[in-house]
Amino acid sequence: MTDTNTAIHEDGSLERLTIDTIRTLSMDAVQKANSGHPGTPMALAPVGYTLWSQFLRYDPAKPDWPNRDRFVLSVGHASMLLYSLIHLAGIEEIDAEGNKTGRQALTLDDLKGFRQLASRTPGHPEYRHTTGVETTTGPLGAGCSNSVGMAIAERWLAARYNRPDFTLFDHDVYSLCGDGDMMEGVAAEAASLAGHLKLSNLCWIYDSNHISIEGGTELAFDEDVGLRFQAYGWNVIHLDDANDTKAFAKAIETFKATNDRPTFIVVHSVIGWGSPKAGSEKAHGEPLGEDNVRATKKAYGWPEDKDFYVPEGVAEHFKGALADRSTGLREEWEASFAKYGEAYPDLAGELKLMLRDQLPEGWDADIPEFPADEKGLASRDSGGKVLNALAKRVPWLIGGSADLSPSTKTDIKGAASFEPGNYGGQNFHFGVREHGMGGVVNGMTLSHLRSYGSTFLVFADYMRAPIRLSAIMELASIWVFTHDSIGVGEDGPTHQPIEHLATLRAIPGLDTIRPGDANEVAYAWRAALEDASRPTALIFSRQALPTLDRSKYAPAEGTLKGGYVLADCDGTPEVILIATGSELALVVKAHEQLLADGVKSRVVSMPSWYRYELQSEEYKESVLPSSVPSRLAVEQAGEMGWHRYVGLKGRTITMSTFGASAPISKLQDKYGFTLDNVVKVAREMLETNNG
Repeated sequence: MTDTNTAIHEDGSLERLTIDTIRTLSMDAVQKANSGHPGTPMALAPVGYTLWSQFLRYDPAKPDWPNRDRFVLSVGHASMLLYSLIHLAGIEEIDAEGNKTGRQALTLDDLKGFRQLASRTPGHPEYRHTTGVETTTGPLGAGCSNSVGMAIAERWLAARYNRPDFTLFDHDVYSLCGDGDMMEGVAAEAASLAGHLKLSNLCWIYDSNHISIEGGTELAFDEDVGLRFQAYGWNVIHLDDANDTKAFAKAIETFKATNDRPTFIVVHSVIGWGSPKAGSEKAHGEPLGEDNVRATKKAYGWPEDKDFYVPEGVAEHFKGALADRSTGLREEWEASFAKYGEAYPDLAGELKLMLRDQLPEGWDADIPEFPADEKGLASRDSGGKVLNALAKRVPWLIGGSADLSPSTKTDIKGAASFEPGNYGGQNFHFGVREHGMGGVVNGMTLSHLRSYGSTFLVFADYMRAPIRLSAIMELASIWVFTHDSIGVGEDGPTHQPIEHLATLRAIPGLDTIRPGDANEVAYAWRAALEDASRPTALIFSRQALPTLDRSKYAPAEGTLKGGYVLADCDGTPEVILIATGSELALVVKAHEQLLADGVKSRVVSMPSWYRYELQSEEYKESVLPSSVPSRLAVEQAGEMGWHRYVGLKGRTITMSTFGASAPISKLQDKYGFTLDNVVKVAREMLETNNG
């Protein structure tokens, strides 16, 4: 143990007692679980204490107050820091509807259950699971990008709803991040965007302890991060010692006085402060060990034989400091909002709906119906038309693209861009930052905006992490992916998605919808907005899709069931053709030819596997009867997953290579996506199964 760690508990003030309570609760919980990361909570306890007790606008009795400050622990492995703060703050638990459950969000017993099954204290903080956790963190950089989305949301909400005599939104967003966050590219993408947007309500607190799991960060990371953030356009402040609470408080005051850029506070700390493992990677990702825990408590002047010890007066002091500052502000806000409702009833009503994740009456009244058209239009085009119809009725449906809106057709016509000087714009320009865009969209959705991000389907690889997190958090983020197949043509295999549909479909809770014509597109967008408890991936084409004659074929409303019988024969079919997206019109033509040749054929449109699996067994049997083994799935993507629906005796016409660079017609011939081949394969399958 270094000399700087000796007798560090000589200050018997409530401040020091509370800081060391946070430290010891954290290391006790990790030790009891025999798993976790004790070092960072021990180092950053003074930072967490000072921010929460002196500055954070957060009422423990009303944890979903709309104008609360947001605290994001991007270093999610240091979860015990947040759990200790939540416990000592006395935050009251609320359920999914915002109703109080009558219990504390985290009790001492909850801390003792750290990392155990069904506990409220999982290894990394989880949104919806633990009251007081603003977003699910753990994948490094994710919390940083979420915080940018939250700061954007505050600026948008303020621009739309604040009035000269009513300030409904003026909260700040804090993110606690570390060396790992700074190494991840997503944090860099988000920081660059935040600097461009001059988000002065955003403060990142960077724990610069120079330790990673493998050892000192000099193994792979030696840049001047502060200079990098200056280049991004941030206000950069350096704090030499994480234990200097007065200097940290002054840094936060500087942040709050800064109105033209975000703030980046570089806090130099010693990981595992006070322990024999201080300053070592051994304090990072493993328990300290019982002997080291006792030695550390002795260094703190703490009872060595007491675990999960909270000295008298500590919880009252910490909760009181937070509540005394925030409860009155929250009550004033509620009184002001009541008067706001009288002065601006339409805006107040709109805001109430948004905060309840509900939609305004008549939100879908302008969704267009598309007439039958053999030429048709690309689903990216019909998707853009539907989006614009919805945005007029749902003002908080906002988003943009990773520098591709002319191609993804996701710009809202006539609406302004969200930029410095106009934070009320509906169109967002994320730049070529797909991963960052995903994290920012999730942050906006966490603030109750219905937010979307768009790019080409092949680039879903760049943003799989935030898509996955949106599903884990049950967020209604909307992911719009266009250029969905080898129909991209001359752009070649680097831009032709093959395995991407399978990887998106593999994410639990993500509704991946690939509509087959313009009217299915309309229902796909409807599905994305109707349910605020899950994310949706909308998969659209670049090439034109014929708009099917719905007077001849089944209504497109079947899209909402995920799969439905689009075209049928008299009696039991001999063969079932299944397709999604641009291949739907192809199998309809094959169906008509098979019928003309005397083969009983059925067409099943299967735009969403996720939705189809939610249907009853009776419904699924009516669509894909088990008595019909001859099933052919046609999709310009990888085969993986389709055997669930075609069975052992079925066939697929799918992709088994990465495509090629050529005009689309040549590619369709090369890979078998032609009328002749579909009919041929269907007949061969029938002959084999009936032979």
